[in-house]
Amino acid sequence: MKVRRCLLLLLLMATAVACGSDRPGPDAATPAPLGQTFESDLRLAKELSEAYWRQAFAADGLAYRPVTAFTAYRGDDGPDCGGLPSVPNNAFYCADGHFIAYDERWMRKLYDEMGDGSVYVIIPHEFGHAVQAQLNSGFRLNVERELQADCYAGGTLGALVAGGSLEAEPGDRDELFLNLAAAGDPTDDWLRPDAHGTAEQRQALFAKGYTEGAAAC
Repeated sequence: MKVRRCLLLLLLMATAVACGSDRPGPDAATPAPLGQTFESDLRLAKELSEAYWRQAFAADGLAYRPVTAFTAYRGDDGPDCGGLPSVPNNAFYCADGHFIAYDERWMRKLYDEMGDGSVYVIIPHEFGHAVQAQLNSGFRLNVERELQADCYAGGTLGALVAGGSLEAEPGDRDELFLNLAAAGDPTDDWLRPDAHGTAEQRQALFAKGYTEGAAAC
């Protein structure tokens, strides 16, 4: 079976190689097959996102607090957040409990239909919200919160690629933009309480983080 490609934005790179990680698993003699299946890509996205933010916080003299849980659910059986039920076809960070949850069937469908980049966009985005909570970031509009999380996701992936933790191959930019476009709002209505930003806005903020770093977000 053909190994999946990591869907990472390579705006300024003319060449790239196959997706993967050179980090050994718990047993160095039998490395874990990270980055080759849906399950391993989820694990890799989670572990590398937290490793990046732990290092970024430490560089600023801060202590990063890992999420308390990284929970898969299906349909309507997800965990509550602050008394509100989870919903199907979603991934979310819950400040009340400091955890991330995702609809496993929905995520797998995106992974199968749109490429593994869906994992490397959605999971770092949710970790962006976890970072906002730890930094006590304040926002006037929900769309500002969401676009900053997109920017943080781009900053995370840009740093991981630059540091050699992740690699990529040609064609990833177009696939990544497709994932972001699919998640964009149909109209530029910033006053909606659930606004996340249009496709173009989400793409632009992700690219800003990727090329300029999370500090620019």
